[in-house]
Order: sequence, then C-alpha cells, then structure tokens
Amino acid sequence: MAAPPSDLQSLTALLRQTSLKDHEGVLKAANAVLRKSKTNIEALHVKVVSLLKLDRYEDALRVLEEGGDRLKERATLEWAYTLYRVGQYADVESVARKAGGKSRGLRHVEAQTEAHKRMQYYRLENFPEAADLYKQLSKDLSGAVENEENDLWINSGATDAQLEWAGLGYLAQKKQPSREDMEAFEMAYNAACASIARGELGQGEVLLRRAKDLCNTLEELSDEEKTAEILSITVQQIYVLTKLGKIQEAEKLSSEISIENIPEISTRRIAQNNSLIATEQQINPYLAHRIFHCSLPMSKTKKPFGFQASLLRRNNYTIDLLSLKYAGVIKSTAKYISEHPSPTVSADVNSISVLNAAAQAQNQIGKAGLKEILPLLEKRPSDVGLILTVLQLYLLTNNHGSAIHLLESFLKRLEASSTAADQDVRFAPGLIGVLISLYSLQSRKSHIRTELAKAASYWRCKPKPSPGLLGAAGKALLGSSKPADHATAAEIFESLKEQDPDNRLSIAGYIASHVTPSSDLLKFQADIDKLSPIPRLDAAALEEAGVPHAPTLGASASKKRAADTTTAAPPKKKRVRKSRLPKDFDPSKPPDPERWLPLRDRSSYRPKGKKGKARAAAATQGGISASEKDGEKIELVGGTGVVKVEKVGSGGGGGKAKKKKGKGTKR
Repeated sequence: MAAPPSDLQSLTALLRQTSLKDHEGVLKAANAVLRKSKTNIEALHVKVVSLLKLDRYEDALRVLEEGGDRLKERATLEWAYTLYRVGQYADVESVARKAGGKSRGLRHVEAQTEAHKRMQYYRLENFPEAADLYKQLSKDLSGAVENEENDLWINSGATDAQLEWAGLGYLAQKKQPSREDMEAFEMAYNAACASIARGELGQGEVLLRRAKDLCNTLEELSDEEKTAEILSITVQQIYVLTKLGKIQEAEKLSSEISIENIPEISTRRIAQNNSLIATEQQINPYLAHRIFHCSLPMSKTKKPFGFQASLLRRNNYTIDLLSLKYAGVIKSTAKYISEHPSPTVSADVNSISVLNAAAQAQNQIGKAGLKEILPLLEKRPSDVGLILTVLQLYLLTNNHGSAIHLLESFLKRLEASSTAADQDVRFAPGLIGVLISLYSLQSRKSHIRTELAKAASYWRCKPKPSPGLLGAAGKALLGSSKPADHATAAEIFESLKEQDPDNRLSIAGYIASHVTPSSDLLKFQADIDKLSPIPRLDAAALEEAGVPHAPTLGASASKKRAADTTTAAPPKKKRVRKSRLPKDFDPSKPPDPERWLPLRDRSSYRPKGKKGKARAAAATQGGISASEKDGEKIELVGGTGVVKVEKVGSGGGGGKAKKKKGKGTKR
C-alpha cells in the first residue's frame, strides 16, 4: 500500500531543510508515514538515519532487519555503520566486500572497524590494515565530502597512536607531532597518546594541556560535550603525572574530577583503576580489591582496547596477590597460560607467567622464592616469563653465572628448533638485550659482539627488522678489530640509512663505517651536514653514547694522554706533630735528603780508625760487595726504581755460608 502523496510531500519538504537539526522531529515525520505505509522504503531509510543521529543503534539495526534486503541495499552505508556501532565487526567486513569498496563512506567504516575490532587469542587490534585504508583515502580525495580531510587527519592520528600502544610504532606514518596537531584538540590528544606510548611522557603532558585549552575554546561543542571531552583528557593526564612521579599533582587532579560523571564506561573503569595508584597514602589492599571490582559491567562495544584490558587483568591479579589470594591466582593464571602457546614474546602472556610464579612463591624473593619457583621450570621449560623471573631472582642473590647459564641454555634449545616461531623468540630483541646486559656485567665483550652479529644476521633477512637491534649490532661490530665485522657494520648502517635517511645514529654509523683515511670527504658532505657541528658536541657524552671508531692508540698512550689533559688538584699538606720533629729542626732549612739512610751509607760519612778505613776500601769500585758474599745480587730494572733480587749459586750443592760475628765489635 503506497503512502498518500500529501504525507510523502511533507516528508520530502522536511528533508529538504538541510540545516535541520531536530532529529526527533524527522523521526516523528517518518513514523507518521510508516503508520500509513509500513513498507515505504524512503520513510524507513529516513527513520534509520534519524535513529543513528540519536545514537539509538540497536533500534536502527532492528529497523534495518525488518526492512529486509531492499532497505539494506538502499542504505548500505547506514547498515555497515550500524553493525559497527553494535559491535558486529565481522558482518561489517562482509557488507563492505559485497559493496565492492566503491563508497568512500563504506571504506571509512571499514577502517574504523579494523581499528576497533578485537582479535581472537592474545593478539592486539588489527591497526595496520586500518592505517593502510586511511592512507589510501588520504591519497585520493576525489569525491570527498565536506570536512572529510580533517576527519582523515584525526583518524590517522588515532591509528598511529594505537600502533604505538600495540608495539607496532614502526608502521606509524608520523613519529613526531607536527604543527597541524596543534590546531584541533582531537589531533593534539591523539599526538599526546602517541608520545605517551613511545615513552615521551614530558611531551605527552604538554600536548594534553594544549588539547584541554583547545577544547575549552571550541564554540562548536556544548558545555556538556566539553565536560565529557575534558574528563577523558584529564584521566590520561593523571596517568602521565603518575608515571612521571608527580604523585601530588596526580592526586590533586584526581580529586577534582568525578569518576561517576564520566560517560564512557571503559574510561570510567580506567579512571577508577588509576585513582588507586595516584596517591601517596598506602591503601588497604582489601579496600582496593573492593573498589577495583565494584565498577559496572561493560558491554561488547564499550570494552577497553586489548592493551588496556591486559593491564587491567594484571592489576586484578596483583590486587589478589596483595590480598593473599594465592590459590585463586595460581588457578586462574595457570588456566590462562595453558590456553596460549609457549614460547612466546607476548607481553601479556609472559606477565601472567610472572604473576603465577609470584603466587607460587607467595610473594617471597631471594633464595626462598627460588626454592619455590625452580621446580616450575621442569614443568614449563619454555615459559619466557618464568625464565625471566628466575633470572631476576638469581641477580638479586648475585648469582650472575647461574643466570647466564639458564638463559644461554634456553636460547640454545630454541636455536636447535626448526619452528619459525621459536626462531623469532630466540632472536627477540628483548631477550637479546637481557643476554647482552648479563654479558656486560662480566665484561664479556667478544660474546656481546658475537650475539649481536648473530641476531643482526637473522633479522636482516626479515621484511621488518628491528632498527634498535640492528643499530646496537652495528655499534658493537664497529669496535671490533676484525675487517669482516667492519664490513658487516657498514652493511647494517647502510640499510638503516636507506630505511630512515634522517636518523642521526644511522648517518653517524654509515660515515664511521665507510670513511677511511684515503676517502674523499666531499662524497659524504651531505650526510655530515645532517649531524650536529663538532663545537656543539659534548665529547665525553659522544664517546659514551655515540658510535665508536676503531681504537688507534694503546692503553698506555691513552692513559698518558688522559693524565696530560687532566689538571690534578694540589695535594693537601699534611700536618706533622711537634713531638715528632727533632729538637734542632729549622723549618726554613731544607731537610737532609739522606736522613732516612743508615749513617754509614750517607755521602757525608767518614770512617774512623783502621777497621773503618779497611771496610771503606772493600766497598770501592772493583771490590766484592757484602751482598755478593752472602749469595745475593741486587739489580735495577729499567731505571724505574723496581728492584730485582736473584740468588747467586755457589757452584755446588752447599747452602749459604754462615757469617762469623766478631767478638766485641760494636757499630
């Protein structure tokens, strides 16, 4: 049954008012038409749009399902967006594939879906695909609607921040905030989140303050919307202040907000969690347990992101441990570990392994903790989190040798495996860093170079190697005296320079590994100009943190040069008591330099009598010294004052001749 023309005309006239913002009025007009004609496709479409504008996503989905395939074909974009808002992400992909990706709106929805989709298993959100979609949309702006470019900037910044949080920062399009990020509060907030994820907390705090200021001055938002946005920014700001150690500022800021007024349930849960930490007072663990678990349950579409859920899960187990709930933690963490393969480099799984070990040891450390945890290694020999826990306990007991042996044995087992996943764990940058740190404690430089060279050789064959690990390997190999190591370092820095031509470490390593005394510096002038001028550099800090050249001076020469360039402080004059000075001491006269020698050995000594003159004659040049008669020979070595004493053999098997003591002789 068709709708009366008058109703359709009134509805069409109402929709033509493009500046209309009364979505309730549009919904009433659509319902009036549908009461007379339930299958009117245009009225159903208008109703769906109105419900979406009013954030009534479940009602919009119900109308779409009742409208059938005809309505879904007409309102494909609205259908995909509704599925996205209710959390049916797999269905969004199906709708987008059926539409063939022709609509820019559908591609936007698909990108949002990839950015928010929860993955099975322990994997984090699938942000790389979202970043690629936004990159494609930014390149081709033909057919773009009003303000779409601005939306692309905001969504791309959010995706970059999520890539940083997920540990995939090398895939982010922007690594540092730009001037455009200071123009809108959404951009400033996304740039702040990316900086915080990279560990640049100071920069993140500045950007959060900027986002607050921009939000307050925005006229497009109502007071309620401004309050909601500023609450979210403040929750992030409390986290940053707590990480920076500014507990008093964080506690004051936390007391100024009302957690109950935060509209988003996931943000409210995070704010409640951070309030337990942002305080200088030691909170009762049982009270913290009650506060932590009193939050509202979250729906499917309001759940936190994967990295946030992981932190909340760990905090839950930590509070249980503080509340002495060891048996419950052991049971639940053991189940979680058994559901995931081992070995793995997942921070989530390995952190749960650490908490499982803490529950087994009942929060004991040192030898008592080792006694409880070591038997677990027999059951879980490939558990990376457990191995790192045992390593930490070995280090706390100064048992460095056992720590190195444990990690070396584990890595050897992985190296013998034929599984590609095990090889990725074997050469994981984090584990390599732990092993290098252990070798550094024992100054095993050759082992450090060997291990870094092996790791660099493995990751250079991969499509996306770790720049940090390759840079560390290049620096270590440059300090080697082997030409082959220098050649490998040159290849490493050349590849790093190709990946990031503006990275100073890569440029410095490239120059250090390629320039020789016979090289033409003009070929490297463009790269040299990218580095800081020498007068502005701190030489000591550069040698400590920069790329070292091969040593050209010996150890003695280096020490001598250091002694020449260092101005020694004048020695403090020692005070001598008067009781220790001779009676005829005159401070204006220099002391006799031979005052420590026996009287007969001084140059001013003159023997008296016949026996004294005979002894003096025996000590003249060509005579036999008393020391040679006793069987000893004294020799000065190298003119440095070092004395070498050797025995002079008597030619036979006899011992030392006995010296006769004269009768009545006094000296």
